[in-house]
Amino acid sequence: MENASPSTIKGTGVVAGVAYAEAVWVRPRPELPTAGETVAEEQRDAEYDHFLEAADIVASRLEQRAAGAEGQAAEVLGATAGMVKDRGWHKAVRKGIRSGKNAEYAVVGATDRFVTMFEAAGGVMAERTTDLKDVRDRVIAQLRGEQEPGLPMVEGEAVLLADDLAPADTATLDTTHIKALVTELGGPTSHTAIIARQLDLPCIVAVGAELRTIEAGTQIFVDGSVGTVTLGADRTASLKAVEEYREKAARVAEWRGPAQTKDGHRVQLLANVADGNAARIASDSQAEGIGLYRTELSFLSASEEPTVEEQARIYGKVFNAFPDSKVVVRTLDAGSDKPISYATLDSEENPALGVRGLRIARDNEALLTRQLDAIAQAAEKRAEGATTWVMAPMVATAVEAKWFAELCRERGLTAGAMIEVPAAALMADTILPHLDFVSIGTNDLTQYTMAADRLSPQLAYLTDPWQPAVLRLIQHTCVVGRDNNVPVGVCGEAAADPMLACVLTGLGVTSLSAASTAVAGVGAQLAEVTLEQCQKMADAAVNAEGPADARAAVIDLLEQFQAS
Repeated sequence: MENASPSTIKGTGVVAGVAYAEAVWVRPRPELPTAGETVAEEQRDAEYDHFLEAADIVASRLEQRAAGAEGQAAEVLGATAGMVKDRGWHKAVRKGIRSGKNAEYAVVGATDRFVTMFEAAGGVMAERTTDLKDVRDRVIAQLRGEQEPGLPMVEGEAVLLADDLAPADTATLDTTHIKALVTELGGPTSHTAIIARQLDLPCIVAVGAELRTIEAGTQIFVDGSVGTVTLGADRTASLKAVEEYREKAARVAEWRGPAQTKDGHRVQLLANVADGNAARIASDSQAEGIGLYRTELSFLSASEEPTVEEQARIYGKVFNAFPDSKVVVRTLDAGSDKPISYATLDSEENPALGVRGLRIARDNEALLTRQLDAIAQAAEKRAEGATTWVMAPMVATAVEAKWFAELCRERGLTAGAMIEVPAAALMADTILPHLDFVSIGTNDLTQYTMAADRLSPQLAYLTDPWQPAVLRLIQHTCVVGRDNNVPVGVCGEAAADPMLACVLTGLGVTSLSAASTAVAGVGAQLAEVTLEQCQKMADAAVNAEGPADARAAVIDLLEQFQAS
């Protein structure tokens, strides 16, 4: 079915690329029970056994899918299967059944309890409510003997539409059939966006309720670069755009570093990693090193602080993947959406603006110095000439920067800081002279600049790294960096966007660090433009009225450059 005249729906583009195919919707979620008949006492054990059987089947299916997946997809599926088996959730279901509720209603009640807890925690924990609801719906469908909700069977090519995809579904998408994703909810840092980047699948999130007006079978054109879904698009023009996109993807696959613009301006391309496995995967990409090692992700489940020796062993696994290359280690970024039992406060009214990152060490300096000791110990085993840089998250003042730098230099480490607090960008002239480098975390810088939770799907239109206000802060930081001979990198999601990478290069950014799967796309794009053209794109973006205008202006310039 095709509209007589084109109409366009806008969302937030999180993975560039285009697709033209029929729309398909994920299988609907089961209608949830609002009440149920009381289960007789003598039947309650059997009712709980019925629940256990359904949960075991759902978990087994997820584990089988995990076994057939790789990398982050396998991890997501395994984590979701673990949620189905969670003892706390089972205990809450059993309590509901013992009070007389049937299994379906007990599952809803138990899930609602945990959803409330996760939403109160905020951040990444709040984002996991999508996982919880997905587990609930799969188990309820199994209890009823219905088909599990989720991915439909697709024979040809299609664009998948959903309110918000469950991680278990996103992780196992068949990209031979599914050519793009569009969701009503979600945000730039949601599971859907992260895995879509891993799959290099055009993706648009936060479209809103208007997405519901698109019927299954409608032919639609998706442009992930600008975040648009067009109904009734010209078929010939759409197919031409898709073919050009595929040709460009083929060129990207063939790209080999090191990264530089057409006129030879070098930009260092690095990888973001969370552990040794991710570092090994990154070492097989075109990444020149590691630009962000998120150390806290190795300790989220730890009940007590690992010893210096234990930490050194963990860090060593990451260093070993890049024995001769630059590795940038971020010290413990705990707090807010990454609570760590031995490091963070039990409760804060507003944790995103509370004691997180470097602020934790203000009253517990030994926690920081032990980590720096472990990093230094692991770095001693690296090849001669390999550089180990260390940066602190949530630096807000020159006093903090100076204090952290002194601790690093006492241990022979190159000292840096994250620029993610707007005050740090505005006061860069007082902060950068104390440091050897800085790296801009665009995810948090955007969140704090726009006063919008970066995990809120309702605010995704604000938490867009193309926001001119954010780009102006980056521009100011780069000018100060150039004047003080301090390298300025970017390690947020913005670095994974090939077009935005050109803008960042034009602003003066010297290195870009992103998911290793994004490195080739960024490098290939930079190779097609000159530094002067990047600077023109940067000027257009910082002077735009909003993110959509900034994107559109840069796209127009790129087309002009390619035509000339």
